[in-house]
Amino acid sequence: MIRFRIHDAETFVAAIQDEISRTREGRYFHRLHVVLCVLQGYSTYEAARIYGDSKRAVQYWVGQLLSHGLAGLRDKEHHGRLPQLAQSNEQELRNDLLHSPRDLGYDQNLWDGPLLSHHIKERYTVTLSVRQCQRLFHKFDLTLQRPRRQPREADPLQQEAFKKSSKNG
Repeated sequence: MIRFRIHDAETFVAAIQDEISRTREGRYFHRLHVVLCVLQGYSTYEAARIYGDSKRAVQYWVGQLLSHGLAGLRDKEHHGRLPQLAQSNEQELRNDLLHSPRDLGYDQNLWDGPLLSHHIKERYTVTLSVRQCQRLFHKFDLTLQRPRRQPREADPLQQEAFKKSSKNG
């Protein structure tokens, strides 16, 4: 039998493995193939080497097949970390952010991360970091508003004269 010589075979291998691992179905069919290889007489070590998986993963998949059937080879649901702030509280918080902090008894005119963190701790008894509060602003499609500061003794006439006399102005 003649062997094919493929240039850049490693590139194709990586692309195919990426394609397989991209979807749940692809990963499921990959596991089916590996387990089928073991069922046809290959050792878990040989199947792992052929398909590029760890021996331990192949042993786990065979065990899943034996204990749960084909369903044991499917991906499990992955649940992330539960949110600290309840969904109903998020809606209330969004309404709070649409009002001035002064309306809620704070000394500031504008919301910022530290103030929001304090507000959430006081109102909802939940501690969120300043960075997490900044993410909430982004989640609610709100932007951090900062007033543009001007020097107290700035003279608009002198500023205009400077702009006109400077090389870049």
